[in-house]
Amino acid sequence: MIQDLGRAVSHETAGHWDRARQVGQVTLAFDDRHRRRIRLETDEGASVLLDLPRAVALSDGDGLELEDGGGWVRVAAAPEPVMEVRASSPHHLLRLAWHIGNRHLPAQISETVILLRPDHVIADMLRGLGATVTETERTFQPEGGAYDHGHGHAHEHGHSHSHDHG
Repeated sequence: MIQDLGRAVSHETAGHWDRARQVGQVTLAFDDRHRRRIRLETDEGASVLLDLPRAVALSDGDGLELEDGGGWVRVAAAPEPVMEVRASSPHHLLRLAWHIGNRHLPAQISETVILLRPDHVIADMLRGLGATVTETERTFQPEGGAYDHGHGHAHEHGHSHSHDHG
């Protein structure tokens, strides 16, 4: 019989919840970490109902507080298929990031690598721009957009624009 941990009713970001009161962990891919209400199974096999007042973009290390002081469930990012994009120099990486951003692609950006979801058309474009593109599995936490106000998914920003420059 699967243990029922009850309802997780609040969310705290990594480092802002009591790890000593952790009672379980849920490991989720990026697309599964933007939720408001869903039944989850912990890595330990227990059941928990995520029941938040509004949808939240969960990040690796965040905590979900169980109602009635029942403890915390840690959120872990699951490894998933990604493309690692590497450049020949920091300036080259900036140029690649511009091309990726111009296509509004979710991207995780560091000083040396950009992570993207696998897409053979984008991989071919990036290789044509001199990038090294390698498919692998890693956790994926893309940058938030300018219009997402800290919760991970962009909102309509009230105007339209075209990428047709011809």
